[in-house]
Amino acid sequence: MRVNTAYRNKKVLVLGLAKSGVNAAKLLHRLGALVTVNDKQKFDDNKEAQALLDEGITVITGSHPVELLDEGFELMVKNPGIPYSNPMVQRAEALDIPVITEPELAYSVSDSTWIGVTGSNGKTTTTTLIGLMLNEGEGAGHAYDAGNIGIPVSGVVQKATAADTIVAELSSFMLVGIQTLHPHIAVLTNIYEAHLDWHGSRENYVKAKMRITMNQTADDYFIMNWDLPEMHELAKQSQATIVPFSRQGAAGARATLTDGWLCFDGERIIEADALQIPGAHNIENALAAIAAAKLSGVANTAIVAVLSRFTGVKHRIQYVQTIAGRKFYNDSKATNVEASTVALSAFHQPIVLLAGGLDRHLPMDDLLPLIQAHVHAMITFGETAPLMETLAQQAGIPYQRTENVKTAVPLAFAQSNPGDVVLLSPAAASWDQYPNFEIRGDEFIAAVQALAESEEA
Repeated sequence: MRVNTAYRNKKVLVLGLAKSGVNAAKLLHRLGALVTVNDKQKFDDNKEAQALLDEGITVITGSHPVELLDEGFELMVKNPGIPYSNPMVQRAEALDIPVITEPELAYSVSDSTWIGVTGSNGKTTTTTLIGLMLNEGEGAGHAYDAGNIGIPVSGVVQKATAADTIVAELSSFMLVGIQTLHPHIAVLTNIYEAHLDWHGSRENYVKAKMRITMNQTADDYFIMNWDLPEMHELAKQSQATIVPFSRQGAAGARATLTDGWLCFDGERIIEADALQIPGAHNIENALAAIAAAKLSGVANTAIVAVLSRFTGVKHRIQYVQTIAGRKFYNDSKATNVEASTVALSAFHQPIVLLAGGLDRHLPMDDLLPLIQAHVHAMITFGETAPLMETLAQQAGIPYQRTENVKTAVPLAFAQSNPGDVVLLSPAAASWDQYPNFEIRGDEFIAAVQALAESEEA
């Protein structure tokens, strides 16, 4: 971390805690700022706020009092999830108080090289692959994954040196709040419809994504998905050197799928069949990661080693185990129909699908063609179980309702045959039964392990 005295004695409000807020407050406190933290959760139930108070940081909890902004603050560091329509944020802007997000704060004190990754889908997998490839290589420094992947960048920058690389997953929410953040390599995996309720329009959402390249120059690289025509126009907004990747043979791409091989600048690197992560979308993620690794000087042998053993990010079409010829995959992160369509398209084998969860009263019809094509049995649970069963009826496949993910696993095994895939891809959020998708996925993994033990007994 480089010395930055700009925050010394500066009055800063950190709005919203969670991991990013806690780490931002601690970093600012270390830099000598006069830090106040404001979080809506009540103090008695707010362990994060209690810990910060013990460190000498001013803490205000239980509400967001707009009048707090009249106390001479010079900067607001906003939790990325808090929208700009929030009265606190609007008041800050009315008072000309700069509003940034935690990655911008982290970048301002970082002396590491940055690789930034954004996109509607594939961010976490691509970020993880790039970090693994850089660390598999023989470079002098270490690569740290951070950002929206669940590791606050403001914590990582305090240990990362000038020889290191920070591979930051940057959500659109984070990117709206950057000013100087300047990745040497930026990656835009894709752009689809997402978070329009937060951004207000697709145009605003795309603008947020493109902020990843706004400070880049011709000495930097912008890796883009050339299979999406929109990218060709968006590339014109960047000053960086454009590095396209393509799974579908788009002209001009440098990272490509060619004759069954993943290639860079025409050089074969690894056969697509050697990847341990299934699906066309993961070929795209791998191509983006290969481009970033090659531009960083990583040898082919290191790239191949990573792609040959990487079985997926936890809860994202994650391979769990093979039991009696059935492969079990955990895709608990599939909290909507779009994510589950990706998962169902990823496999050529017959699928027993475990699905259901929070009912947001959204249509499920887009799943039907994929269920008809790939699924031969379904186990349902949660509030959307009736909706999933309607799809099963329309597809003409058997289904069975059960209590939860734990009880679904043995039922799915009973419905499966050797050579099948047993896939948890709920197509719904977890909150009707679980605090988050991670706990839901962990229960699935534990149930699969228990099944394996019972089969071995």
